[in-house]
Order: sequence, then structure tokens, then C-alpha cells
Amino acid sequence: MRRRPFAPVPRGAVRYFGPGTAVTSPQRGDFILTHGQGVFSALIRSGQSLRIHGDDRQFTYWNHAAMIVDAEHIVEALGSGVTRSRLDKYKPKEYFLVELGESAHPVDREQAVAFALQCVGQPYDWLTIVSIACSLITGTKLSFGYEGEYICSGLVARSLERTNAIFNRDPEHIMPADLAKYYGVDARTRAAAVATA
Repeated sequence: MRRRPFAPVPRGAVRYFGPGTAVTSPQRGDFILTHGQGVFSALIRSGQSLRIHGDDRQFTYWNHAAMIVDAEHIVEALGSGVTRSRLDKYKPKEYFLVELGESAHPVDREQAVAFALQCVGQPYDWLTIVSIACSLITGTKLSFGYEGEYICSGLVARSLERTNAIFNRDPEHIMPADLAKYYGVDARTRAAAVATA
């Protein structure tokens, strides 16, 4: 079975927040993409670059995603599991806020947030990481993981399915770079934002 062709997802603005700056009054259902410096973050970027080539390689800069659930909190999947965290924990880092804008109905936003919140407490899906790694290395389309367990970008993608997002691959296999590509958050946008910040 052939995969549907890639299509960008309608969205509102994409806003850059450099270290020391913070978003004010984010909308429920929007999400952030950020860039970590640790070993696991580097492995994610390297893995993403196995699948994403050419001009699209700039999307691999991003290695973490989190869902905004209210003005001060996010839901994110970390190695310790899915947790509700404060958005300001990312103030020392750089991140992009991806606004869904008017393309997402308020009821859809609430559904996306409700899904993310009901995932809090669920384990991190290490098996999906193995599945993605196998897929990246071998090119197979085989997907496996545990139901009810999530990686960061998979959690955000599953939440966004409650809006107008239609992805051309399993949400569980969506990496942060995929979200960046679907929503147009590339390194050129970041470079321009850094230059004007």
C-alpha cells in the first residue's frame, strides 16, 4: 500500500522565542517545538536525518514537542512518562510556538487538549523508539509499540488529529522533524527569527 503524499497542515502563525523570552497567553491546543543539547536529543536528530533528506533536512533541528493545555502548562512525553509541566521551564531555551490559528475550531482545540490531559501518567513508549529506529535503518514500514504509551511527537500528533490535521503516516511514528515539516517550522525560519530577535 502506497503512503498518501505529504500535504502541509493549515495553521496560524509560527512564533520564535529565544532563550530568556516567554510566550504570553498561548492558546490551548497550540504546541511548541524545541531543541535539546543532550545525548538523547542528538540521537533523535541523527535518526531523523536518516529519513529526512535534501532541503527538508533543516527540519531535523527540532527534537522535542509538547502540547499547550492552558496559559501556563504543557503536556509532554519524557523518558519518565507523560507529564503535565510548566511552559516556563523552556524559557532558558529556544522554541517555536506553532499556533493553529483559525484553522482549528475551538471545540477541536478542546478535544486535542482533553486527549493530551488524559494521557498524563502514561509511560513513555520506548518500544516505539525501537520501531522508529528499525524503520529508519531498514526502510521497513512495520510499526509496533504499546497501546497507550507515547513519545513526545507522537503524543502531539495524536492530540492534533482531533483538529484538522491529517498526517500521511502513523501518528506514533511522527518525529519532531515531521511536525516541523507539516507545520512549516524550518531552520531558515529560525535563522531569520534569531537575526531579528
